[in-house]
Amino acid sequence: MPNLMNGAKMLLECLAREGVDCFFGYPGGVTLPLYDAIYDHHIRHVLVRHEENACFAAEGYARATGKVGVCCATSGPGATNLVTGLVDAMMDSIPIVALTGQVTSKLIGSDAFQEADTFGITRSCTKHNYLVKKLEDLPQIVHEAFYIAASGRPGPVLVDIPKDVFQAQGHYAPVTSIHLPGYKVYTEGHTGQIRRAVQMMSEAERPFIYAGGGIVAANASAELRELVELLDAPAVTTLMGLGGLPSNHPNFVSMPGMHGSYAANMGMTHCDVLIALGVRFDDRVTGRLAAFAPNAKVIHVDIDPAEIGKNRTPDVPIVGDVKRVLGRMNSELGRTGLLACPTAARQAWWSQIRAWKAEHPLVPVTSDSEIKPQHLMMEIDRLSAGEAIVCSDVGQHQMWAAQLIRFYGPRLWINSGGLGAMGFGLPSAIGAQFARPDKLVFALVGDGGFQMSIPELSTIASHGLPIKIVVMNNGYLGMVRQWQELFYNNRLSSVELDCFPDAEKLAGAYGFKGRTIDKPWELASALEEAVREPGPYLLNVKVSPYENVYPMVPAGGAINEMVLAPPQPVAVPE
Repeated sequence: MPNLMNGAKMLLECLAREGVDCFFGYPGGVTLPLYDAIYDHHIRHVLVRHEENACFAAEGYARATGKVGVCCATSGPGATNLVTGLVDAMMDSIPIVALTGQVTSKLIGSDAFQEADTFGITRSCTKHNYLVKKLEDLPQIVHEAFYIAASGRPGPVLVDIPKDVFQAQGHYAPVTSIHLPGYKVYTEGHTGQIRRAVQMMSEAERPFIYAGGGIVAANASAELRELVELLDAPAVTTLMGLGGLPSNHPNFVSMPGMHGSYAANMGMTHCDVLIALGVRFDDRVTGRLAAFAPNAKVIHVDIDPAEIGKNRTPDVPIVGDVKRVLGRMNSELGRTGLLACPTAARQAWWSQIRAWKAEHPLVPVTSDSEIKPQHLMMEIDRLSAGEAIVCSDVGQHQMWAAQLIRFYGPRLWINSGGLGAMGFGLPSAIGAQFARPDKLVFALVGDGGFQMSIPELSTIASHGLPIKIVVMNNGYLGMVRQWQELFYNNRLSSVELDCFPDAEKLAGAYGFKGRTIDKPWELASALEEAVREPGPYLLNVKVSPYENVYPMVPAGGAINEMVLAPPQPVAVPE
C-alpha cells in the first residue's frame, strides 16, 4: 500500500527521487507546511536573505554542476521576487525548478493576503509553469517539471502550490513515466545535413568555429575540442561558452563580440565558413547584423528549432543536441580523412589569425601609482590557474574578467549573460560553493552590484562558506559611466557611487575578515591572503575610476569596426 503523507512530504519525496540534495529559499505563511516537513528531512534547505537571491543561488548551483537547481518562495511578494532570476535563467538556458506557495485554493482570485497571480506573471519568463489544483496531480507535475527543465534547451520551470494542497493527505505512489505528447525534443540531427556540413567544413579555406553556451549546457566540451583539432580551425567561445574550449588550447582565439578581441572579430568577419555551435547570434556578438560574417556560409547547430534562422539564416541548419551532432560530425570527418594535409589556403588563414592576435593582443594594463582593473584580473587569473570558479556580477569587471581570466574547463565561469542582472555574482557564488565545496570560488563583483546583494553576506557567514568576495571598486556604475563618457558628451548623470561601506568593518560585523586596498603593490599579497583564509573573505579593491573597457564595438557598429583604445589627446602647439 503506498505511504500516506501530506502534500508537503510528498513534494520532498519527489525532490529526493530527483536527486536534489539542497535547495535555496525563504519561508512564508503558505509554505509553512513545507518548512515543517523540511525540519525532519535529509534534503538541505539554505535560507537566503532575499528570494531573488534564492533563484540566483539555484542558478549558481545548476551552472556549476549541470544539475537542476531548486529554489522556493512563499506566495505574493515572495513569488514575485523570483521573477528576475527566472528571466535570467530563461535567457541563459539554465535548468531551474522554482517552487512557490499559493493561497488556499478557495481564496484564489479573491485578493487574499499575499495573493498574486504567480501562474500568469511567470508564463513569459519560464519554459513552462504549473498551478497544482489537486494533491493527486502533485507528484506527476513535479517530475514533469524536472524533466522539462533539464531536457532539450534547458530552462526554468515553476510549480505553484496552494496551501491546502500542501496540507492535504494522500497516498504517494512513485511516478514511473513521463508522457508529454506536445513536448518534442530533437536530439540526433538530420543525417544528410550533417554530411553536408562535413563536406562544407572540409572544403573551407577559412573555417571559423563559433561556440556558445550550448556547448556547456550539453556537456559537449570534449566533442568541441575534437572537432577543433580535426579541422585545425581557429575557434572562439562566447561569454556564455567560456571554458567550453580550454583557454590554453592553441586553437582558442578569445571571446568575440562587443568587447571581444580584434583577432576574434576579424576572424568572424573574414571567414568563408562559420561553424556556429549552440549559439543564438546574440546582438552583443554580431554587432550590426547585416555586416556580420558577410561572405561566410553558415552551419548552425542548436537544439532549439526557434533559434535556427531567428537572426541569421544558415546555409546548413541542424536541429539537434550539439553533443550528439558533434559526435557524428567528428566520426564523419575521421572516416572521410579529407583533412589529412592542410592546404596552402588553410596555412595562410592561420598566418592571418596569428598576425591579428599579434597586432592587437589582449594585454593587461598596469600602473605604478594606481590599481588598474586589468591588473586585478591578471592576479585573479594567476591564483585561479584556470581551475577556480569565478562568479561575476555585471558590468566592466565582467568584461575584463572574460577577456583576461583563463578557464581550462566548462562550468568554471558563471555570469548573467543574456539578462545582465546586477546583484547576480554574490548569490550565484553561494550556489556554486554549495555545489562544489572542493573548489576555490571567487565572487567577482562591482561596487554597484555588490550593494544589491550585501544581505547575502549573512548567508555566507551562517554557513562559513569560503567564498573570496572581490569587489572591483571604481566608485561608479562603470559601464554606464563609460557609455555616458563616450556617447553622451561625458554628462555623468546618477552614476557616481560616493558612499561605500568600510570592508573590514562590514565583514567584521558578520564575523569574518575583510580589507580595503588601493596600492598596486598590495594587490598580489592581499589576494593571496584572501585565498589562504579558510573561511570567507571580503577584499575591496579600489581601482582606477575612469578606466574603460577596450576593444569596444559601439552600438550599431559592425564587429570589425572596433574602437581599440581610448582616443589620444591632441597635442596643442605652443
